[in-house]
Amino acid sequence: MKLNTIKPGLGAKKAGKRVGRGPGSGKGKTCAKGHKGQKARAGGYHKVGFEGGQMPLQRRLPKFGFTSRMGREIEEVRLSELNKVEGKAVNLQTLLEAGIINANTKRVKIMKSGELKHGLTISGVLVTKGAKAAIEAKGGKVEA
Repeated sequence: MKLNTIKPGLGAKKAGKRVGRGPGSGKGKTCAKGHKGQKARAGGYHKVGFEGGQMPLQRRLPKFGFTSRMGREIEEVRLSELNKVEGKAVNLQTLLEAGIINANTKRVKIMKSGELKHGLTISGVLVTKGAKAAIEAKGGKVEA
């Protein structure tokens, strides 16, 4: 095989429409552009969304916020909320059972906010430095 003998497959390249070749061609006279107007002229173009000077749709509609896709899966939990957990162990499952986090939550971080009443064993959950110190001060421990 030589590079100068390579050709595209049969039917891969379709010939373009020949416009302006008489009335019998079906694309004669106006070349399928209609009569007059900006789009019928040579070089006639406009920006995407341009509506002839009328205020475009994307500018007529109000702006609205943004929802982070990651924000749906990550939650922050306060130390004071950990008091709702029954038992000493705290993980994603126990937080879900206590109604502290949603079912679609994949990652949780415990923040130092509020007061912890008793020591807990934290596992499988991220913990801030301040929260870790507060948990260990109450006799709990944080497992990696």
